[in-house]
Amino acid sequence: MKDVKTEDPSVNIASSLSDMALQQPDSLAIAAPPRKGASPDTYVRWTYRELNDASDRVARGLPPYGIQKGTRTIVMVKPSLELFALTFGLFKLGAIPVLMDPGIGARNLGLCLEEAEPEAFIGIPKAHLARKLFGWGRKTIRSLVTIGPRLFWGGATLQQVMSAGADIPGEKIAPTRSDDVAAILFTSGSTGVPKGVVYQHGNFVAQVEAIRNLYDIRPGEVDLPTFPLFGLFDPALGMSTVIPDMDPTRPARVDPRRILPAMEAFGVTNMFGSPALLNTLGRYGEKHGVRIPGLKRVISAGAPVSLPVMERLLKLLDEDSHVVTPYGATESLPVTSIGSDEIFGESDLPSQTLAGKGVCVGRPLPGVEISIVPVSDQPEKDLRVLPSGETGEVVVQSLMTTRSYYNRPRSTEEAKIPMAGGGVAHRMGDLGFMDEKGRLWFCGRKSQRVITSSETLFTVPCELVFNGHPSVFRSALVGVEKGGDVIPVICVELEPGKKVSTEELCDRALSQPHTAGIETFLIHPGFPVDIRHNAKIRREELRLWAAERLR
Repeated sequence: MKDVKTEDPSVNIASSLSDMALQQPDSLAIAAPPRKGASPDTYVRWTYRELNDASDRVARGLPPYGIQKGTRTIVMVKPSLELFALTFGLFKLGAIPVLMDPGIGARNLGLCLEEAEPEAFIGIPKAHLARKLFGWGRKTIRSLVTIGPRLFWGGATLQQVMSAGADIPGEKIAPTRSDDVAAILFTSGSTGVPKGVVYQHGNFVAQVEAIRNLYDIRPGEVDLPTFPLFGLFDPALGMSTVIPDMDPTRPARVDPRRILPAMEAFGVTNMFGSPALLNTLGRYGEKHGVRIPGLKRVISAGAPVSLPVMERLLKLLDEDSHVVTPYGATESLPVTSIGSDEIFGESDLPSQTLAGKGVCVGRPLPGVEISIVPVSDQPEKDLRVLPSGETGEVVVQSLMTTRSYYNRPRSTEEAKIPMAGGGVAHRMGDLGFMDEKGRLWFCGRKSQRVITSSETLFTVPCELVFNGHPSVFRSALVGVEKGGDVIPVICVELEPGKKVSTEELCDRALSQPHTAGIETFLIHPGFPVDIRHNAKIRREELRLWAAERLR
């Protein structure tokens, strides 16, 4: 493995917003629905000048209330104009926002909050009530800010903070450096305990540049980010953000009738969505003959996008529009990317996918190094690089690769590989291989592979064989202990109103050598999925369900 050297210029990710405010002060920065079901012409709007000024007031107004440079600050605010102003205000101040999915549940939230050792808490009233009820952060939190009406818990309101900031002169942007901590972002915990990923300002700056160059995003474009954290890239890219009228914790349940009017009214050119959301939107569009002209780019992440989902979505778009799927993780994003033009333009890619080769996720971005190393569950790191075509664990290194987890030295030791020149490589926990064209193929999570007495099966290559059946919506490989061995089981979630016989699934299994030994199939009413994207299958829960069924 080579070492990717990092640079250490003085940098603050918030400076990109200030730059854009100078370049396009009167351009739309953010538009947000004032309430559920609101008409697009009633959306509340901020220009770049207004957003920049609001974040300046936040940055100057927080110190009198105890939030300084370096203060770890929980932010529990719904997607809104205030969320953008707060986040960039904290960046400008040099404070450290701590962001996590509220949908991970009260218990996990409590554990994450304890681990993050926050010194401040900024949230809506509902978040403060939960904090008091569950005792979140009571040992460490000293400063409180409420977005909206403040009740009995004390502290300041955002209005007070911004009023104070309007009257305080001083430096607008802290002189942070590239290796200074910018934020702590918690993983969704879809395949384990949520962990706080430490982001440095240099990581964010590298991400912005990579995304801009990769997808040729230009100032003046309009984005509909259905995953809130991705929307926070928009001001740095010069894009207008249209906050979607939806519950971001349930993307699969999006109501297309509440986002399509806004896409048309604001001329949305870019959209980020999980595969689950795109599936819902594509099915709705196919049924109702919907077209989305002007939407030139759909970016999907969180899980592989199936070929049928991609095909349905493309039918709604202009001929020169495309769907792109970056690969990465909270710890390192983006790593690779591939577009629908390459997937469907290369005749053998879809057939190789359906045959169970894996999911091609594209070539490494410039400056990203990918190595495939032997699979091991031990902390010892065998860094032999495997040849093309051989499946192993994916290890990545780039300026976007984070260096540690917060307060988790054991997890950091297991996942991070220090390099000679000071850089860090990250073990993705994913399995895959590089093909002869230098593209990465994704084969599933390392922790979810199934090891029997005779073979090791990888989830994605096995599941793709069964996903090709027209009655199958998706499938999941799990291993169940039985008779002193582990038997591979395929759980199947069907398309609505469809049926499939065991004989048909057996025939599918026998059609490929790597699935020929699978003989057990179970129909499941609806797979458990991750909170963040509603797309990653929680195979650990399915394994327990399957074991109970096979007793």
